[in-house]
Amino acid sequence: MNPIPADDNKTLYILVAPNGARRTAADHPALPVTIDQIVKTARACHLTGAQGIHVHVRDAKGQHSLDAGSYLETIAELRRIAPGLDVQITTEAAGIFDVPAQLACLEQVRPDWASISVREIARDPNLAPRVYALCADQGTRVQHILYDAEDARLLDQWQQDDIVRKDQTDRLFVLGRYSDGQQSVPADLDAFPNCQNHWMVCAFGTQEHACLAEAARRGGGVRVGFENSLTGPDGTPWADNAASVAALVELLGKART
Repeated sequence: MNPIPADDNKTLYILVAPNGARRTAADHPALPVTIDQIVKTARACHLTGAQGIHVHVRDAKGQHSLDAGSYLETIAELRRIAPGLDVQITTEAAGIFDVPAQLACLEQVRPDWASISVREIARDPNLAPRVYALCADQGTRVQHILYDAEDARLLDQWQQDDIVRKDQTDRLFVLGRYSDGQQSVPADLDAFPNCQNHWMVCAFGTQEHACLAEAARRGGGVRVGFENSLTGPDGTPWADNAASVAALVELLGKART
């Protein structure tokens, strides 16, 4: 991906992803799992500079869930405690859920904003048109999760074929994979094609913030938080998600001066 000049008058968009589908308090004691913990974390991150939150909910055993009731309760609490914070839910399968379950989640929650992995929906091509049509009909903004250039090509093809609606263009480029020891680097951005629409980046490991700073320099938004990285550039764990957000805000502020 070649650099896309950022608009200096445009406020950089920061989305916090505080937990993800896989990590638990065993990975970091401040990783939020319960609804109360998620809401408390969201408020702290909002006050620190995040404009939105990428929400994963968990079941009674702390496992990844797409339960509509848990999502609706969490969204209601977020709106009460952190008004003004954008709320994006995940439909991530995480090796647990199939496409019908992802579709059912979208139907039952009717979120304002949802992240949807192109390669996950491609597991059931017959349902793909329904997923994106549902989002269009109920007003759910879609952010497409893309792991590589092949995912981007598939999304482009789906848009040409009207499987994905023409205005469903937002993208999140994932620099790496959810695996132990994954270390993203800023050059990973170059594996993705240029994007003239709204796009965002998330990254793993000690260079998370460096990757996000490069994305911001190229005109993209950034997603930061414990879903992707628990530590700073020297390998020291952040105290909590808000500490990571605060450090990123400071870094990006310096980059713009």
